[in-house]
Amino acid sequence: MRILIADDHELLRDVLRAYLEAEGGFAVDLVADLPAALERITAEAPYDLVVLDYGMPGMDGYDGLEKAIAADKVLALGAAGYLPKTLPARSLVNAIRFMAAGEVYMPLDLHRPSQAAVPQPSGLSPREVEVLARLCSGQANKEIARELNLREPTIKLHVKTICRKLAAKNRTHAAMIARERALC
Repeated sequence: MRILIADDHELLRDVLRAYLEAEGGFAVDLVADLPAALERITAEAPYDLVVLDYGMPGMDGYDGLEKAIAADKVLALGAAGYLPKTLPARSLVNAIRFMAAGEVYMPLDLHRPSQAAVPQPSGLSPREVEVLARLCSGQANKEIARELNLREPTIKLHVKTICRKLAAKNRTHAAMIARERALC
């Protein structure tokens, strides 16, 4: 099964490819933005599934999806579903298999109006929001410290606090949660 993953976060792309290839039966190509995805879609043999990051450069929400659909007739009439980046690895692989088989995947949580209508406050301080934004862009603690004119141990403490407040296992998980909640 040929899959194209388009996401501006290199670590996420690499992790998704590693999980899928470890499962076997997947040939995965990676790109970082919509223009590169469109180029691959039109230049390569048809993909069985194209996974697009809704918030990556060039995407412009549904406009980017429409461009991707127009670039490949195999994508037919629309998206095959929605994959939150916070899905556990096994669920993510199963959802991709499901969509590649022609089915539509949408997590139940997105269909529950009571949960969708209630905003989830982050509880983060303004400084933690600044640090989180830089985590989301893939910066290391040293880079964040330099940009915010702080010491690296202070950034480490902020990252630890952010992870606790977002119930994240690590900095990458915190960035994924923040993207899902539109915090960055």
